Amino acid sequence: MSNIAIATPDVRPIPVRELLPWAIFGGLLFLIAIYFVGTEEGATSLFSGMYIHEFVHDGRHLLGFPCH
Repeated sequence: MSNIAIATPDVRPIPVRELLPWAIFGGLLFLIAIYFVGTEEGATSLFSGMYIHEFVHDGRHLLGFPCH
């Protein structure tokens, strides 16, 4: 039999101080996406026209947002 050394990965927990900025960034991206898919039309719209509404139209229906 030959001696085969199996390398084990160095597994360390990720400190919260390093994870927190990425979690906040991901949360902000999520909120922005939900805004554009869910409420970017009518009185609350930030952009004039229906371009964004038409771009996310199918996503609105997929997520259950009514739009017409």
